[in-house]
Amino acid sequence: MIGIVGAGAFGTALAVALGREGREVRLWARDPDHIAEIARAGTNAARLPGVVLPKTVSVTAEISDLAGADAVLLSLPMQALRAFLSANPSLNGLPLVACCKGVDLVTLKGPTALIKATCPASTFAILTGPSFAADIARGLPTALTLACAEGEVLQHLLATPSLRLYRTSDVIGAELGGALKNVIAIATGIVMGAGLGDSARAALMTRGYAEMTRLAMALGGRAETLAGLSGFGDLVLTCTSTQSRNFRFGHALGAGKLFDPKATVEGAATAIAVTNMANTLQIEMPITSMISALISEQITLPQAISALLSRPLKQE
Repeated sequence: MIGIVGAGAFGTALAVALGREGREVRLWARDPDHIAEIARAGTNAARLPGVVLPKTVSVTAEISDLAGADAVLLSLPMQALRAFLSANPSLNGLPLVACCKGVDLVTLKGPTALIKATCPASTFAILTGPSFAADIARGLPTALTLACAEGEVLQHLLATPSLRLYRTSDVIGAELGGALKNVIAIATGIVMGAGLGDSARAALMTRGYAEMTRLAMALGGRAETLAGLSGFGDLVLTCTSTQSRNFRFGHALGAGKLFDPKATVEGAATAIAVTNMANTLQIEMPITSMISALISEQITLPQAISALLSRPLKQE
């Protein structure tokens, strides 16, 4: 049995993809009313409309129903993960796979470090890479990175014919690729929303990728990981598609429009957390710092654009 924590769009999509292959899946959500509606309708219309849950997928509001799972996928917003793990010690000892992207604002830790700190008896991994929930749920070809120390068993457990998983032992690189690309997606959204054009977007993606690699390598990650699915692949997807909430959030900022305050924009909190981390480590991350300052209302949009365009000329 595979447990999935979080009945949002991504958690539901994973449940559908795995359940479609005949695997027993238990999908957990905190809200009993939400779970009751999913059970009644056989679909999670509020988060993933038009997608029917396979019969092998059951839903629950009881965390105890995940006991004995072969793996538990944690599909929660990054800023909610630490509190959830602390409040549910019964998960300690189960294989836990983080499916969130970001850096915790309080501890400046990534998802696997939070798992290690709160559930020391658990093996941990992170599932990350270029993917949209709607594509996974529809069975469209998707390739992701599964990062863990020894992940061959998990790789075979969680892969499907349309959901291909590539394994790496570089947890740090995979985590930071997934976290930092959201920040760059906000920046490219701003560029497009402000009407600065595709050439500016390409330049920003390139320099943003350099920032991602610089921080990951400083923290022990590998450059080749950032060049893979969890880094470059995810960066391309989220910086070029309006399906990305981070891109749409940035686009709204650039265009001077309001954005849905209920939508989870992981890159906003990540920009602030990573800027604090980079300052401590004395690592130059101008794009991330600009996004952090803009979101924190320390600078205006024209000031942010001017600051980036006036940076000193240097060798690439």
